[in-house]
Order: sequence, then structure tokens, then C-alpha cells
Amino acid sequence: DSEDDANAAILAGRIKDGNVVVIRYEGPKGGPGMREMYRAMKYLYGMGLNKTTALVTDGRFSGTNNGCFVGHISPEAAEGGPLAVVQDGDKITIDVIRGILHLHVSDGQMKERFAAWKKPEPKITKGHLALYAKLASSASKGAVVRAD
Repeated sequence: DSEDDANAAILAGRIKDGNVVVIRYEGPKGGPGMREMYRAMKYLYGMGLNKTTALVTDGRFSGTNNGCFVGHISPEAAEGGPLAVVQDGDKITIDVIRGILHLHVSDGQMKERFAAWKKPEPKITKGHLALYAKLASSASKGAVVRAD
């Protein structure tokens, strides 16, 4: 549910060839601020997993990627996007050529998961970042503050 959780899993050796690492609640509202997932990406690279695993997030990446990384997922998990209900063991297909990211979960299972999902409490409750988390648009719309 955070980059820190993913980093701990990677460093503990829980990520194996063929896994898709999902980092959620790091988007514009959930982060808040859409942090760069630099450490997780570099840990996978350093452990030789960058060619055999993938990383999917509602956070962002810089231009130093080396492997399969999908970022800026919208709608983000904090807004109830599909990333919010991904569970360990779910099969995810990434088709880079066709631009498809597919979670292999039935419509019925998705409905059950969304019914059970609860929006997490904000990580930051005061100051500029708290205000940003309330007013930020989706990453697909630039993650900009909208006051209207």
C-alpha cells in the first residue's frame, strides 16, 4: 500500500521472477504529491529482477527506467481506482504493444472487492500537501490543483 511496503518486500526477497509489484496510494491525492518510485525501481534493478518482473503504480517514474514499469495509473487507488482492490496473487497482464494493463479478476469479484474497500485516511492532514490532496486532479489530467 506504499513505496515503503514494496521496498521492504523487495529487500526481503519476497519478489520473484514473473511477479508484478503493485505500489498504490502514491498518486496525486494518495501520496499526496505523486512521489517518484525511484527506490523500488532501483532495488529491482540491483537485485537483477528488472528484466523478469514489472512494477505498476499510481505514482510516477523519472526517465531512468530499466525494465517494465507502468506509472501514472488513473484513477488512482486513493480515489477508488482498480489498483485499490488488487490482491496478492492476482494475475496481471501488461501488453506494451497494445497499451493494455489487465487485471484478471471477474466482474463479480471486482464488485465484491469494491464493496469491501474503504477509502484510506489521508496521510497528511494539515498544510499545503493536505490541501493539494483535496484539490488535485487525476494524473491523467495533469495532477494539477483545481479550485473550481
